[in-house]
Amino acid sequence: MNNMIKLIIFDFDGTLGDTRRNIVTTMQMTIRELGLAGRTDDECASKIGLPLDGCFEALYPDESKETIQLCTHTYRRIFQENLLSMKPQVFPKVKETLMALKEQGLMLTIASSRWHKSLSELTHDLGIADYISMLVGADDVEKAKPNPEPVLKTLSAMGFKASEALVVGDMNVDILMGKNAGAKTCGVTYGNGTKQELEESGADYLIDSFEELIKLC
Repeated sequence: MNNMIKLIIFDFDGTLGDTRRNIVTTMQMTIRELGLAGRTDDECASKIGLPLDGCFEALYPDESKETIQLCTHTYRRIFQENLLSMKPQVFPKVKETLMALKEQGLMLTIASSRWHKSLSELTHDLGIADYISMLVGADDVEKAKPNPEPVLKTLSAMGFKASEALVVGDMNVDILMGKNAGAKTCGVTYGNGTKQELEESGADYLIDSFEELIKLC
């Protein structure tokens, strides 16, 4: 693959940023504040990777659209409040690996189910914004993961073909998004998804640590 890949499209949560604690804690606080039926931490974590409204729709399929919208608004408020005391971190070797990949001449972008503003703020706060050439958030597309639109939008904007791109993520929706766009895919096993889910989604490659991308690419 080394000579083929010119563009890497990363997921953010669970791939670059270790945000599970932030997300699950905020979801649980949202659920309690709105008086909804309780969900376990694992149930909440299993929805990471979906757009925010999709997370709550999956957790509460019988609730109205109004309630789901209230969930998303409440979540965003609480998430920002929690950032004051609960700072996310990048996974080990993320900064060093991004720097090395950039030095190899690879173009690096992010396609996330997080809103663009939040994505931009977090990449700057975590010190990785300088390595990233393009951000695609949930509000930048009409159809979210696993639809290929985030990848296709990136390819169009950056001027690459699908055969030149590698999509890297920790959830099945990331892998399916990449495959649906015709790109190569790489699952990371240290995130929120399981190795089995990544394999069943058809990931072309699996890595257990982020720095393995240097050899892979």
